[in-house]
Amino acid sequence: MRRNLIFLCIPIICLLTAGLSSAFAETPARPPSGQPASLSLQEAIHASITSNPMLRAADSRRGASGDRLTQARSGMLPQVYFTQSFQRTTNPMWVLGTKLNQGVMTAGDFAPNLLNDPEAIDNFNSRFWFLWPLLDGPTIYGWKQADLGETASGAAFDRTRQETIARTVEAYADLLSARHQIIVIDQTIDTATAHLKMIQKRFENGMVVKSDVLRAKVHLAELEQNRAIARSSAAVARASLNTVMGAPTSQDVSLTTQLSKIKEPLPELPELITTAVSRRPDLKQMEAQVRIAASEMDKARAGHWPTLNLNGGYEFNSEEFTDDTNENYTIGADLTVNLFSGGRITGQAREALNKLSEAKSQKQALFQQIRLETEKAYYDLLSADLRITASELAVQNADETLRIVTNRYDTGLLNVVSLLDAELALYRCNTSYYTSLQDHVKARVHLALALGTLDENFR
Repeated sequence: MRRNLIFLCIPIICLLTAGLSSAFAETPARPPSGQPASLSLQEAIHASITSNPMLRAADSRRGASGDRLTQARSGMLPQVYFTQSFQRTTNPMWVLGTKLNQGVMTAGDFAPNLLNDPEAIDNFNSRFWFLWPLLDGPTIYGWKQADLGETASGAAFDRTRQETIARTVEAYADLLSARHQIIVIDQTIDTATAHLKMIQKRFENGMVVKSDVLRAKVHLAELEQNRAIARSSAAVARASLNTVMGAPTSQDVSLTTQLSKIKEPLPELPELITTAVSRRPDLKQMEAQVRIAASEMDKARAGHWPTLNLNGGYEFNSEEFTDDTNENYTIGADLTVNLFSGGRITGQAREALNKLSEAKSQKQALFQQIRLETEKAYYDLLSADLRITASELAVQNADETLRIVTNRYDTGLLNVVSLLDAELALYRCNTSYYTSLQDHVKARVHLALALGTLDENFR
């Protein structure tokens, strides 16, 4: 009866455990069904950190590292098992032992003919047993490594998140700039078309030669080619932005955030480098990898430690499954010492030492790379800021120049070459201005990425 109660309880316990696991399991986040027609930079960043597949993959890796930590911890906890088995045998030794386990041995069972040629006997064995590692060096260090691995995985996720935000800002700025370039070239084409009409009228009046008309048409054709290129660049930029947001590449969006220069004090370069070294998630990840490599050496050397395990079992034996059963238990401990491994443990320790040296060198290389990225972003930002100031003034001068040249050409004081050069100069100045704004935004996001301070609140 006790065995029947146990068999009734085991399924119930399993169902309750599965139910609790389901109840406390996290519901996976669903990606947004679609993106709005109007899209601000903050909305684009939010969409990216929610739906970007690479970031979701990094999050899954972070979750897997937490599961590995759970597995490592379990190595130091008791392992409890249940086994149900059935045997039918005529083996003399097993028949004798089975009768002893079932508690049905009688004096008549010791008759020589029964001992040598016993009848077949059935046995139902229900057994609970456990193994508890009380001392196991490799398992202990494996637990420590799994803990460090979870830290490294979390830092890797943070870095992937920052890189995703940076790609979003870059793609957003590229699309803004590309659409501004289309506006600029459309305005330039309108101006060039008006000038072509003026030149044709002057040609009809016999005031200019036909080559002036032809030159103006060639100039207009070149602008049309540039507009086709600009539209293609805008389509590619839109696809890039949608890709980083995890949206269909053909989805059209209306950008509401505009390119602008953020005027804020910029710390000195040494201060920025100090911030980068203390904040970069990938450097924290590498530091954890170095500690894991150091722990691997201790783990290898722990192979010389003795291992101590506590074990035991509790079982029921009977010839019929529903019969009253005979019970017994076993409990004990075993101590194992590795006296000779053929150099295996020493080889593992040397391998771990080389890997530790490799990890330290990689950390030093990353440190140098962080300094380089910080300096480059710093100087790129300074350069972009100076270019914005210069290009703003250039646009004003080019606009005024075109106005003067147009008036003088209309009165016959200048030739068509001066007019077309003035048009082209204004077009290039406007293009340079928006390119400088684009580079300013990208330099700022690169600097924040280099510092390890980039988050979803980037303006």
